[in-house]
Amino acid sequence: MKQTCLALSLAASLVCGLRATAAEIPIPEPPKDVPLAAAPDAAAQSRLAWWTEARFGMFIHWGLYSQDGCFYKGTNGGSEHMMLHLKIPLADYARIADDFNPVDFNAAEWVRIAKEAGMKYMVLTSKHHDGFAMYASETNDYNIVERTPWHRDPVRELAEACRQAGLKFGVYYSLGRDWADPDVPTRDGYRSNTWDYPDESKKVFARYFERKVKPQITELLTHYGPIAVLWFDTPEQISAAESHELVALIHRLQPDCIINSRVGHGLGDYGVSEQKIPGGADAKPWETCMTLNGHWGYFKGDEKWKPAPTVIHNLVDIISKGGNYLLNVGPTGKGVIPAGAVADLQAVGAWMQVNGEAIYGTKAGPLKTVPSWGRVTQKGDNIYLHVFDWPKDGKLVVPEIGVTQAGLTAHLLADKSGARLNLKQDAATGTVVIDVPAQPLDPVDTVVVLQL
Repeated sequence: MKQTCLALSLAASLVCGLRATAAEIPIPEPPKDVPLAAAPDAAAQSRLAWWTEARFGMFIHWGLYSQDGCFYKGTNGGSEHMMLHLKIPLADYARIADDFNPVDFNAAEWVRIAKEAGMKYMVLTSKHHDGFAMYASETNDYNIVERTPWHRDPVRELAEACRQAGLKFGVYYSLGRDWADPDVPTRDGYRSNTWDYPDESKKVFARYFERKVKPQITELLTHYGPIAVLWFDTPEQISAAESHELVALIHRLQPDCIINSRVGHGLGDYGVSEQKIPGGADAKPWETCMTLNGHWGYFKGDEKWKPAPTVIHNLVDIISKGGNYLLNVGPTGKGVIPAGAVADLQAVGAWMQVNGEAIYGTKAGPLKTVPSWGRVTQKGDNIYLHVFDWPKDGKLVVPEIGVTQAGLTAHLLADKSGARLNLKQDAATGTVVIDVPAQPLDPVDTVVVLQL
């Protein structure tokens, strides 16, 4: 059965998915991002100041697809895209809301988990591709408050909980895909709702833009206090004029709100890399968004959580290249962040408690090449050497640092005594050799601080 499923097309494999495991369900390729057209201007740099300091945030994919872990009437829907994968008619998909009752949801608990992990901001799906609003939309009653027995607004509750805890709060909004609306074509037609609305030629994006996008973005920016981030997904068929209009609307309503590049046409304050870490640094602001397991939304049976050391190394790798890390969790239909995700985040938080100084507000380090032993970040006169592979000979070699300076010092970040480590610097090359203890203080990443 397993070999047969793997050999079939996506559509056929979803039929086999009645008995498939999470690993066997094809995961869609991340969309290709439209890069930022230019480096941020002074206004954008000002908006981005908190974000650049924060470096680490929580992404949350939560919606009707979470109800039964991306299964529909016992059939494996593959992912949070299950409405598309299984071609579920809108009228049938909407009935999931009749049972969506997340009685265990606790906004303060979600925020506590994020904060204790060392995260500084949170971004929740306010509307995913299925078109269902996870907030009290006054302009469209296809929403969690009107259609579910729960009748609560998680955007409001999370916004307030974030404010109380000192976290920034933002919302995700699916821009170019909406399977509940008859006027949303996509570039290849494959990602549109063609089972309810088959004629792509009759779909007029501008009607959807005026009828749903602008009113809902206005609601999100006027009903919930400060919104730190508007995280758009899939620009698809939006025109350049509409992207410009949307950016202007956002900045008129909330001038400090930052916008990602998926607003389309090279606009936005920062770029996005989905599920991957670029090979090198980028002078323009960017962020990697990534799942903790194999899915964005809660997927029943997917317990393949990234090990905490991998998450820490990913975080450090991203920061060392000048990026931010937006790490995703998918809560259950009952409103609970899965225990495996929580355990991961607790371990990351323990490391951040000791080493957060080497993450928050740092930038790419000065080394010309990536060192074999780890990564490098920098803040002011402090260069943070993140050592993943501890040198067996007790000599940490920092090549091509590009700085020759008398009085250079080094110490272990986790050593609160601040005891200095012996070091030597080659005046010709700038290479520094630091004498380090035989064993690392942390086998995952021990941070050595090189002070200029």
